[in-house]
Amino acid sequence: MQKEKLRTVRKQKGFTQQQIADILATDVSNYSRKENGDVKIVKEEWDKIARFLDIPVEEIYEEDEAKIIINNEYNTVSDNAGFYNFPINGSNTNNYNIPDSVIDNLQEYIALLKEEIKRLKEETNK
Repeated sequence: MQKEKLRTVRKQKGFTQQQIADILATDVSNYSRKENGDVKIVKEEWDKIARFLDIPVEEIYEEDEAKIIINNEYNTVSDNAGFYNFPINGSNTNNYNIPDSVIDNLQEYIALLKEEIKRLKEETNK
């Protein structure tokens, strides 16, 4: 999902993608992927961008779509932040450094699935 509000405000204020990339300490191609919705913009980045643009974060913030792919054959989870391998057969995951953003995305995705299941159950009971 493209970040249209962010792109519009950035252009209205006369800033380039390179300038925003610089305040995020990333390269312009990575920032471009963030603005295009291919890579997640984390909360700290939203805050930095809003401060730089001198506006409340609510004026530019747009929710990310859950882009989570689970490949059970290889015990891999992919989100728009990267790929993560999980232990096979329920081994202890404490030895794996799974980023909080992945866990948060998975929890949000589970909540969405639960809502969809509830909706479908209600629909079939009619």
